[in-house]
Amino acid sequence: MTMNPAADGRQPPTLADLAREAGTSASTASRALSARGYVSAAARGRVLEAADRLGYVPNASARTLKQRTSRVVGVVVSDLGNPFYARLAHGIEQTLREADYQMVVLGDNSESAEEVAGARTFIAMRAPGVILTPVAGQAAAILAAQGIAVVEVDRQVADVECDAVVIDNEGGAEAATAHLLGLGHRRIALLVADTTLTTDVGRMTGYRRAHRAAKVTVDDRLIVRIRFDDAEAEQRIDALLANEAPTAIFAANNLLAEQAWRVLRRRRLRLPKQVSLVGFDDVPWMEMVEPGITAVAQPTVELGRCAARLLLRRLEDPGCPSTVERLDPTLVIRRSTAPPAETP
Repeated sequence: MTMNPAADGRQPPTLADLAREAGTSASTASRALSARGYVSAAARGRVLEAADRLGYVPNASARTLKQRTSRVVGVVVSDLGNPFYARLAHGIEQTLREADYQMVVLGDNSESAEEVAGARTFIAMRAPGVILTPVAGQAAAILAAQGIAVVEVDRQVADVECDAVVIDNEGGAEAATAHLLGLGHRRIALLVADTTLTTDVGRMTGYRRAHRAAKVTVDDRLIVRIRFDDAEAEQRIDALLANEAPTAIFAANNLLAEQAWRVLRRRRLRLPKQVSLVGFDDVPWMEMVEPGITAVAQPTVELGRCAARLLLRRLEDPGCPSTVERLDPTLVIRRSTAPPAETP
């Protein structure tokens, strides 16, 4: 019986050890393991059986140095704790795995410096491509300068030309706001992230566009811009309810919707009898609470799959024209919205 050389403290088996054990050349063993190039079925079987006996693991680092690239794609997202980004990464991983790529995911906490640090990490790893939910344009520029393919997903900020896949944020926000206006609400508060990113700007634009279409004047006191890391977000929402008495709230991302829901519960305001609530991005908790939360559902997994497909296309054909794909969200109506209560 052949011993695993690593089992007694010796060095792990090499490709040469594997070839000798299987009775083949090193090049044949390599082709059998990679499934690239011709190898007879009998030889492939002997190589795979020998690899199992020896505990042979290909040296990915050596292969990367030889090929000057790897089959590991970098993914940088804003918030690893947000279910939106988990579903996005799931879609990316599905498509990359089907193409025999792996991914490494880093979070940047919506900080441009951390995003740049993530980009440099993937340069050091010789990643052939990186998918970003971008915060600023510097990371994409650094990657592009190194010849690394870049795909922006969810937002567009890069100054360099690159592929992107986004959601129709304006259309989704307009549909959500129009739904509330159609129910008769005229004091609709907007909770929106305080950024200049295309997601948040688009959702603000859609909110205003729906008011214009309904010939309803927007009261800017009902618009609350909240930073990503604002520790006083719930206090600000509470003050909005106390001082401005909106009959409905449109929360322009799932975290703001959750914070608004908590504040409404603490104030013992009943949904939808006293206040209606709509969120942007339909995450699982929204259909688990009672009443369920009306929300703009993004095709998040498909968003990730589409980003991965664009990256794979770019790796296959580096000279192909840049593409921006736009996916449509859907308004899912549940019981958190209803006509406003009559004013006493």
